[in-house]
Amino acid sequence: MLNSEYGIKDITENPKSIFYVLNPQEKKEMQEHISLSHYRRNEFIYKEGDKPAGFIMLVDGKVKMYKDGVGGREQIIRMGKPLGVIGYRALLGNEPHFTSAVTIEESLVCTVSSEFIFNRALRNSDFSLRIVNKLSRELGFAYSRTVSLTQKHIRGRLAEALILLRDKYGVESDGVTLKVFLSREDIANLSNMTASNAIRTLSTFASENVITIDGRKIRILDPYRLDRISKLG
Repeated sequence: MLNSEYGIKDITENPKSIFYVLNPQEKKEMQEHISLSHYRRNEFIYKEGDKPAGFIMLVDGKVKMYKDGVGGREQIIRMGKPLGVIGYRALLGNEPHFTSAVTIEESLVCTVSSEFIFNRALRNSDFSLRIVNKLSRELGFAYSRTVSLTQKHIRGRLAEALILLRDKYGVESDGVTLKVFLSREDIANLSNMTASNAIRTLSTFASENVITIDGRKIRILDPYRLDRISKLG
């Protein structure tokens, strides 16, 4: 049971939460079916092949979902942000997890029991519609990413990855620094390239004054040009 009143309100009363559409009685009942877990950076929330433990929502922090490829190389499939749900496709499909989920910073995760989801939440038509809409949007995103990762050149793929990170997590108060700090290997795995190619291409972008790099901090100086590079592929 979740004892934090703030946590419950953040999960159920924020319009961005998928649970927002539940009625008051359902939200009250859900409190008996929630557990909260804290994770440090680089900890697994679940691993590829695991049986889903419930319906998982990221309350705070950032998470990457990746698939192990040939030779153990990772391909990052999705990035999670607060109030985003992760790993739910496997739960709804009654399948093992297709990906692994790992925190990229300290994170707080909420797990809702499968019993509540199947026997209560999914009987609410508004909640079910939100699930269908979310699955549909993610399927469309997956189609688009498949085309980009297989047809765009290295520069286009990396530019698209930086734009994706900006759109997903936003920027710092300076208006240019990405609000997420990834390793070069993670950026490479998000862009379907080797780490050496990612480092080289980032350096090229920096020499062209499209971005600046300070450790893991990346600042987008010329968003118009970055968008053009992404579109030209």
